Formats: sequence, C-alpha cells, structure tokens
Amino acid sequence: MRVEQVDWAEVPAGLLRRGTPVDEVAAVARRYADTGVPAEWYMKEAPRAEIHIPAFRIARTPVTVGQWALFAAATGRPVPQTPVDHPVIGVAWEAATAYCLWLGERLGLGVRLPTEDEWERAARGDDGREFPWGEEYRTGLANLVDLGIGTTMPVGSFPEGASPFGVLDMAGNADEWTSTLYAPYPGAPAGVPSSEDWAFDRHITRGGSFRHDRDLARCARRHGAYEPDLEAIGVGFRLAAPAE
Repeated sequence: MRVEQVDWAEVPAGLLRRGTPVDEVAAVARRYADTGVPAEWYMKEAPRAEIHIPAFRIARTPVTVGQWALFAAATGRPVPQTPVDHPVIGVAWEAATAYCLWLGERLGLGVRLPTEDEWERAARGDDGREFPWGEEYRTGLANLVDLGIGTTMPVGSFPEGASPFGVLDMAGNADEWTSTLYAPYPGAPAGVPSSEDWAFDRHITRGGSFRHDRDLARCARRHGAYEPDLEAIGVGFRLAAPAE
C-alpha cells in the first residue's frame, strides 16, 4: 500500500458512553478473574460518562510494516523484519508521533494519533458494548493470547471483529498508542492513582496485542506501556485525522 492510500473510516459526531459504571466494576473484575488482573485496575475506567465526540477519521487498520518502511527509509530508522502487511510494533510514542507529522506533510492533512476518547468511540460505536463486535467475547475475532499465534498477523485478518464503524483490529494484534496522557477520569473513585509514574511511558494504549488476554480487548480498558521492550509487548499505532 502506498503512503497516499490510507484507508479511512469516518466516525460521525456523537455521544461516547465512556468507561464503566462504578457499581459494575466489581462484576467486571469477577468476570475476568482468571486473567489475574486486580480489581483496582478496572477502577481506572470509572465512572461511566457520556462525552460528545466531534466527527473525525480513523485508519481502518493499524500502521503496517510496509507503510512504516517508507518513513523509516526517509528518516534513517530501522525496518522490522516482519511481513509488510503486519502491524508495525516496537514503536515508541515519539516515533509514532513523528510518523504522523511526516505523513501529514505528505498528504496535506492533520494526521495524528487518536485521543483516548476517540479511540473508544471508534471501538464502541453508539452504545456501551463490551467489545468492538458486541457484548460477548469470542475466540477467533481477535489476535490475543488465547488464539495461540504468539506474534502479529496481517492487519484486517478478523473482519467479523470489526467495530460498528467498520474499524478493524481494535482488539488484539497490536496494542495502540493514543495521544492521551494517563489521568483519572473526573469523579474517579477514591484510590485510583493520580499518575502512573511506574509506566515506561504514561500515554494511554488501547486494545491489547497478541500477547494479551481478553480483558485488554474490552472497549473500556485503559492501560499503558509498562515495560520498555515495546516490540515484545506488541505496541503499535493507528492514525486519526479531521473529518472530511
């Protein structure tokens, strides 16, 4: 795919039912108790709020190795050895942002990383669904650890796992940077950390990667790059831009 051929999905202006109601957090933690995630991690999703999100565009799939290779060649960066149709991973937040600026200049467009709220809007659609495809988790709709692949797959490999706006790979395959620094939601429960100073990078990532469990596939799940080996944990990114 040439750099000019970004496949954009149009996300209309609308209400995002962001996060998780406080009184449902305990039930969420019990539902995913087998993953070993402590209940307090889910508290970062609370409270539920309705947020108006202006219209925007988001790339239908994460940035691929092939797309990244053009940028890498122009800026003297290494190119991963994985196939060109796989998502590029191991990308630091600063490098992902640099790619957006580089591509934006070539396209004459305000290309950027999505905000955390935009990412969740693109994943959830107009309702408060648990996963991009609906309420129930189903193995085979995303490249997560239960699939047993152990590495990335070509982007768009799971069309039945698409979000309501036709956005693909919003669960699994590559964890995705957003432009948003971690902070508690307004009105967050007591005990939710005001910062995550232990994180390798404090920008929120979303969606989970091939090495993550199904809890990270949830539309509401907030997390970050807690380990410095971004390739091992599968961190990549997708693009956003103003609406047409």
